[in-house]
Amino acid sequence: MSEQGVTGPHARVGCRVTNGWTVVRADDEIDIAFAPLVRAEVGRRLAEGHRHFVLDLCGTPFLDSMGLGMIVGVTKRIRSHHGSLRIACSDRRLLHVFALGGLGTVYSFHDSVEQAVAQPPDGEGLAGWPPARA
Repeated sequence: MSEQGVTGPHARVGCRVTNGWTVVRADDEIDIAFAPLVRAEVGRRLAEGHRHFVLDLCGTPFLDSMGLGMIVGVTKRIRSHHGSLRIACSDRRLLHVFALGGLGTVYSFHDSVEQAVAQPPDGEGLAGWPPARA
């Protein structure tokens, strides 16, 4: 399937469907400027009926607290549609941001998109959501 998505002033959010997963690719820094583009793309896809997502952070060089908050927000929206979210990311710095935010054990992390979409969604939910408060 061809890739579609939204474009901002300097960045693009790509989207494609693979093996039942809607893969949302974010190749720019996920910060206060770029996070709304990712949120909008996920919202648009949810409105179209997509439920199971892979957030591709393999090309993402930076993720701040705004980006992390956006991911938590879209996770809640996906869950409200009885969907699931996997994250494709092997960058230790980005994974460390999730760990610092207390989300390192909440999400299903995969080293690549190919690994994340290898099995179809099969009604998968998000185990451990919402995260327990410390």
